[in-house]
Amino acid sequence: MKVVSNEKIEEILIVPPIATLLAKSLVVDEFNISLKVLLIGAAPLGKEVELQLCDRFPGVKIRQMYGLTEVTGVSTVIPTNPISADKYGSVGVPIFNTMMKVSDLTSNKSLGPNKTGEVCIKSPLVMIGYLNNMAATRDTIDNDGWLHTGDLGYYDDDGYFFITDRIKELIKYNAYQVAPAELEAILLSHPQVADAAVVGVPDSVAGELPMAFVVLKGNATMSEEDLKLYVDGKVAPYKKLRGGVRYTDSIPKNGSGKILRKELRGILVKEKLSQN
Repeated sequence: MKVVSNEKIEEILIVPPIATLLAKSLVVDEFNISLKVLLIGAAPLGKEVELQLCDRFPGVKIRQMYGLTEVTGVSTVIPTNPISADKYGSVGVPIFNTMMKVSDLTSNKSLGPNKTGEVCIKSPLVMIGYLNNMAATRDTIDNDGWLHTGDLGYYDDDGYFFITDRIKELIKYNAYQVAPAELEAILLSHPQVADAAVVGVPDSVAGELPMAFVVLKGNATMSEEDLKLYVDGKVAPYKKLRGGVRYTDSIPKNGSGKILRKELRGILVKEKLSQN
């Protein structure tokens, strides 16, 4: 923020953890900010945090983007002049020379607007394949040239895409599919929550139970049960945090801001082994 203020920077490219920090940290108020555009990519950023950013930076355009290594860059971006201001949480529309669709996870048939499935991309920017790994290439790029991203998402009636989670990250509760990113976005909407991550806890009856790791802001204090009830009151019954809430000092993430859920699940496994 000091650099942004001193150099009068108008546009920055950031990852969601930085966006969350800017939305919630009081440090921002100490600077005279000249920002006009916030470009955000590398991981999902929920509608709730984006709205908090809008409140924190009135008049600043927030443009989310979506892409992956296999398409050698960006596939969608919020246009400079969006069709509607109410596209919070969207990663935008496909860029030039890029076609996108959403496929049903079971039948692989193309889905219409507002139906969640796997996001697929066809473009000259799509990779030729994985080096020396034809099997992985065939699993990723189908015979019609569509790259299957492994990301869950949908597009609305205006063709704006929304990324909801990774297929591999879905929590299976009693045959229902629960997207961790949706619950994380709700947790981050709480004014006392600085960061959060949700994972599935193995359960002999239900399969998995959604559980949250949460970092509270500063000197904030609230019971785990109160935070659990906060989320439970905003979701369908099968999405409730039946695995509970655990407070922690930090959420493990990689350099681009993606949550390292494997490490969190590893913590739970080690604890279970020590108890046995």
